[in-house]
Amino acid sequence: MRLLAVVLTFLICSATAFAGGWEPMLSSHAYGPERIVAVDKSSQTLIMLERKSPLHEVRRFPCTTGQSVGDKLVEGDLRTPEGVYFVGPKIKRKLDWGLYGNLAYSLNYPNPIDRINGKTGGGIWIHGRGKEFVPRDTLGCVALKVPDMRNVAQEIAFGTPVVIASELAWTQEPGENDPTAKLLAEELQAWASDWEKRGDAFFSHYDQALMNLSEGRSFDSFIRHKKGIFAAKPWIHVMVDNIRAIPGPDYWVTWFDQYYRAPGIVSNTGKRFYWKKDPEGNWRIVGREYVPASEDLGSKYLAAKSAEVQTVIEAWKNAWLAMDIEAYGQLYSAGAVQGNRRGARHIADYKKTLWAKTAPVKVTIDDLKVSSHPRGLQVAFLQTFEDAGGYSDIGLKTMILTPDGGSWKIESEQWRRGR
Repeated sequence: MRLLAVVLTFLICSATAFAGGWEPMLSSHAYGPERIVAVDKSSQTLIMLERKSPLHEVRRFPCTTGQSVGDKLVEGDLRTPEGVYFVGPKIKRKLDWGLYGNLAYSLNYPNPIDRINGKTGGGIWIHGRGKEFVPRDTLGCVALKVPDMRNVAQEIAFGTPVVIASELAWTQEPGENDPTAKLLAEELQAWASDWEKRGDAFFSHYDQALMNLSEGRSFDSFIRHKKGIFAAKPWIHVMVDNIRAIPGPDYWVTWFDQYYRAPGIVSNTGKRFYWKKDPEGNWRIVGREYVPASEDLGSKYLAAKSAEVQTVIEAWKNAWLAMDIEAYGQLYSAGAVQGNRRGARHIADYKKTLWAKTAPVKVTIDDLKVSSHPRGLQVAFLQTFEDAGGYSDIGLKTMILTPDGGSWKIESEQWRRGR
C-alpha cells in the first residue's frame, strides 16, 4: 500500500511539474520572516526580500537554475526543486571554480514534504559560478555570478527561507495568507498547551500516516516515547516564541523557538513544522526539522512565570492576614515542608493554632526575586510581620514552588531572621 501511495504521489507531482509549476504570491502577513530569498525560475532571477514596513525588494541578481524545466522529482532529472527551503551550512570543502565559484551553501532538499511525495536526490545548493554564465545551466542548483554570490552571502544566514518557484510575485499587503498564518500560530500554541497537559490531545496535532513517510519510520515509536515521559514527569512546561510562517505548494512551514522544562530538565531549541490539511480541512503537522534556536527563551519564560508566582505569593499573604485557613492550606503541596513541619495539613493546623492565640495585623513582602530551580521556581523576599499582641519580626523567606495544573504550589518554605 505504501509503495502504491508513493507511485500515485509521484504521478501527481509529475503532472504538476509539467502544468506550469508553482506560482506563489508572497505577502506581508503578520508572521512573515524578516528576510526571504526568492528564486523566479521563469525569469532566472534571485530576489532578496525584506519584511520591514512592509515586505519589499532589496536587491535582485541574475541566476541560473536546472537545465530541465519543472519541479525536481528524482535524482538526476536536472531540475531545480520548487517549494520552501532553508539555507543550511556553508560548504567548506574545496570547490571547482568553474562550477561553484568559491562560495556555496546547502539547501534542505529533500524537505519533509518532498519525502512524503517520494522525491529523490539531494545536493541542492546556492552557489557561485566561475565559468561563462548562461541561463538554465546547472544540475539542479541555484547559481549566481561570483561577485553576486559574494553579496548574497553577506545577507543570508543559516535558516534563511528560500522560496523557489516557477514564477512568483509579492505584495506589500497582508494578503490572503494572513488568516492562515495566524491560524497556524494559534495551532502551535495549542500544540504546546496540549504537550503541557500530557494527554492524548497532543498527538492529534500530527498526521501519523504522513509523519511515517516524512521521517521514514513508524510514528508509533514517538507516541510510545512521549507517553512514557508523560507518565514519568509530574509537570512539563513548553514555551514557543519567534513564530514565522510561509506557504509552500499545498503546504505551509512554520518555524519557531521552543523552551522546554520538566523536573531537572531544561532545553532551548528551534524547530520547523510542515503542515498540510487533512481530509476534514484541519491543519496537521506532517513533518519536522530541528535547528538551532534563534534566541534563548529562558529570560522570557522566567518573566512569564514570575508574574504567575507573584500572584500566588500575594494570595498567600492575603490568606495569612485574613486568617483564611482553607485558602492558606490550598496554596501548599500535599508533601510541603515548612521548617520542621511536613505536609500541607500540618502546616495549616500549626497556623490555625497561632491565629487562635494572636491575630496577624501586618505582613509585607519586599525585594521579591524569582529564579529557576530544578523542581520549579525559587522565590526569595524580605518578610516583615506584626501581630495584634505587639510581636514583630523581619527576615528572609525562601520558597520553592512547583507547577500544579495552571498554577503553582508551595513545596518548601524556609525563614531566616534578619535582613
